[in-house]
Amino acid sequence: MSIHEECGVFGVMADHPIDAAGICYYGLYALQHRGQESCGIVVGDDGLFFSHKDLGLVSDVFSKDVMANFPAGTMAVAHTRYGTTGATNRANCQPIEVNHQKGRMAIAHNGNLSNAAELRTALELSGAIFHTSSDTETIAYIVTKERLSAPSIEEALSRAMDKLEGAYSLILMSPQKLICARDPHGFRPLCYGVTADGVTVVASESCALRAVGAEFVRDVEPGEILIFGQESTVSRREHCGKAVKKLCVFEYIYFARPDSVIDGRSVHDARVKAGEILAWTHPVSADLVIGVPDSGLDAALGYSRASGIPYEIGLIKNKYIGRTFIAPGGRAEQVNIKLSAVKAVVNNKRIVLIDDSIVRGTTSGHIVTLLRDAGAKEIHMRVSAPPFLHPCFYGTDIDSEVNLIACRHSVQEIAKIIGADSLGFLPVNRLRDLAGNEGYCSSCFDGVYPTRIPADTGKNRFEQRLSERTCG
Repeated sequence: MSIHEECGVFGVMADHPIDAAGICYYGLYALQHRGQESCGIVVGDDGLFFSHKDLGLVSDVFSKDVMANFPAGTMAVAHTRYGTTGATNRANCQPIEVNHQKGRMAIAHNGNLSNAAELRTALELSGAIFHTSSDTETIAYIVTKERLSAPSIEEALSRAMDKLEGAYSLILMSPQKLICARDPHGFRPLCYGVTADGVTVVASESCALRAVGAEFVRDVEPGEILIFGQESTVSRREHCGKAVKKLCVFEYIYFARPDSVIDGRSVHDARVKAGEILAWTHPVSADLVIGVPDSGLDAALGYSRASGIPYEIGLIKNKYIGRTFIAPGGRAEQVNIKLSAVKAVVNNKRIVLIDDSIVRGTTSGHIVTLLRDAGAKEIHMRVSAPPFLHPCFYGTDIDSEVNLIACRHSVQEIAKIIGADSLGFLPVNRLRDLAGNEGYCSSCFDGVYPTRIPADTGKNRFEQRLSERTCG
């Protein structure tokens, strides 16, 4: 078991035909860190939808020939996926497209519904037939059902939000509108910006706005629905303020790119602050500080600044391999091809090693071994997150306590298991220093859940059904 990325959503809206697919392509590239299993783009052109979705990285799925087949359009919605629910197959690729009695829509979703199993069971008992095992299809079904009686697609989405619990930042495209929404807790990030020529761009992270030349306007507020039309933008706020804000704090620790700003807080600054806190709470005498690329580097810089211990590049990442968090198969066998130690830096040195998390401990043990083999004299590991102790129902892929090493071993025991001379985690009560004064979700660390805890997530049941259908 390992920590996986969230998905990334992206959308564009213009008042005239543009290369919407091309803009989405670069936007997805900027969001590739959020998911490497599959990706897709749906372009809207005068009421018609044109799409391409497949398994793989953005550069593999969208070849030059594929991109040439997209027409110009006034809007598009796009998605890059790591599935926290649902098997890895083409059926689960997003955006999901729906043709219904009132028209059509395409929807891309980031997050995880905590009441997905309950909603899906009710839909199935009413006759709904599912083609995927993802939460997104459940959302699409509910929106479609509400649309049959609602006067508009945005009203249908608002009614659907009364039924949805958990995490969802989504972008929905109808033939005339691009609509985005964020759940009332604001678990997952979502923001929008505008290019110099007036194209509206919506994305999971601000780094994707800059990638396509859009100027950041603001974050979508928790509970807000934004409707982008060709002539105006409308904000619906009937769901705002219904719940306490609970942005996932792990966005700052690992998920987001360091050059992103989420809800007014720089991800880079948050990670540097985590390193500083580690230096204050877990000091040690050492010769140098190194970070595990990439998400451990900012925290390592912070540890170095606060402790006065020199910062060095002691681990080199192979930039031609994707994050092992997302790659198929186990992480352990990939560490040696992903990372290598710089012997000239670490040989005969006492090292502070900074990483973002420890889940099972397998990868941490392999990294410690790499450094030992390169001649490191002492290795003191510091982690910029607290110990994982509880399952997450909002998108982080921890649905059980079974394989969490911190549930079975003390900090001292974990240090011995991974081969470190000492080990220190970020104190859970210091997470507020990363997220600022606004509310955040830390349920995977402290077990305090902002929504009902589901009795059954339904993951295994849904995946089994999809497997049977796919293979049969």
